[in-house]
Amino acid sequence: MEAALKAETTILSGKPIAERVLSTVRQETADLIAKTGVQPGIAVVIAGTDPASQLYVRSKGKRAIECGFKSVEHKLDETVSEEELMALLHTLNADPSIHGILVQLPLPSHINEARIIQEIDPAKDVDGFHLINVGKLTTGMTETAAIPCTPAGCMILIEEVIGKDLSGKSAVVIGRSNIVGKPMASLLLQANATVTIAHSRTKDLPSVCRQADILVAAVGRPEMVKANWIKPGAIVIDVGINRVANPPGSEKPHRIVGDVDFEDCKDVASAITPVPGGVGVMTIALLMANTLKAAKIAAGK
Repeated sequence: MEAALKAETTILSGKPIAERVLSTVRQETADLIAKTGVQPGIAVVIAGTDPASQLYVRSKGKRAIECGFKSVEHKLDETVSEEELMALLHTLNADPSIHGILVQLPLPSHINEARIIQEIDPAKDVDGFHLINVGKLTTGMTETAAIPCTPAGCMILIEEVIGKDLSGKSAVVIGRSNIVGKPMASLLLQANATVTIAHSRTKDLPSVCRQADILVAAVGRPEMVKANWIKPGAIVIDVGINRVANPPGSEKPHRIVGDVDFEDCKDVASAITPVPGGVGVMTIALLMANTLKAAKIAAGK
């Protein structure tokens, strides 16, 4: 008897899903304004002239306006002092027209990022990095918590394939950062998955990954995950964004790749996110959703 043919792999493009999230945000923003007069407001603070950060901030501002938000941008010099930055945050914390405050990272090296993040009002911390929001997420109080945007986007992508209930599924997260790895594990646990957090010191990492029905790679190493790391039929979510050099003579000097070797793994997985075009485009959409949520809570909704 011939072996059954493998079902075609689902390429989990984030673009249509992100647009669906944004469409909902636009509609609910219009409803909130009509019913309460409250317009969601977001303030983005950027210090320095890093080109990637500048581009990202412009993209956030454009999306906010498209959603019907009030959008404010504070551009600070590279030499701004920690005290000056904290004073700005205190002003934004006290501004009732601002519901979301986002400090673009990285900050200049003379500023303590952890201290700055904790100065943001937890109710306006739409990145979900404040310790109050971290604690709420870890203990399951997600109704009033701001959930970090990238892990939240990953969960929506996973739900596209297998729904919200992950009972009986084994999930492995490669990476233990406070921004992605740890909150990702918390969200997977809350969806009833059995979760393993793996990292650079995990013994025999490939064999750990092969146990996963859901594999989330967030380690920052270009194309580290190969096909022989993947359980046949697994869902692979690639959070990595890595810039690597192209061979001499190529049309472009660099290209963007994930932590997963997409071409090697796509025929083993049942569903996989591309890079670019997968998780990354979900992040700004979820940032808008978090800002709307903060405005609704402030309005008593």
